[in-house]
Amino acid sequence: MLSKASEYAIRSLVYVAIKNRDNQRPGYREIAREIEAPEQFTAKILQALVRQGMLLSVRGRGGGFFFEPEAAPIPLIEVINSVEGYKLFTRCGIGLSRCSSTAPCPIHHQYTVIRDQYQQLATNTTIEMLANKIIDGKAVLNRLP
Repeated sequence: MLSKASEYAIRSLVYVAIKNRDNQRPGYREIAREIEAPEQFTAKILQALVRQGMLLSVRGRGGGFFFEPEAAPIPLIEVINSVEGYKLFTRCGIGLSRCSSTAPCPIHHQYTVIRDQYQQLATNTTIEMLANKIIDGKAVLNRLP
């Protein structure tokens, strides 16, 4: 359901949250390596997140990416909407431009249930919650040993 950009944005933010807990500010190369994403694409995504105010960065030695210490938890829906816009939670499941409950595509009624549940999940789940699962050993962020 998510674009690669949204996937990498979420994984990047989770990684930064984990490293920030240890008072570390990872750079884009480290983030890309640890989330198994292309470096330049990751760099573009991170800069977009900085421009949108979700993340802060400092250049040079001792620099890297970090969250404002007093920042509110970021729901996944904010990240997804910032990368993809709101269309993910409104578009047709098979991409028709004129799909609605009055003129449904073949999967409309089943897909809207799944799409609405996914929207609820993205609304109620934060980057911090995902980072906590990884820190607690209940989830992983990559396939690296």
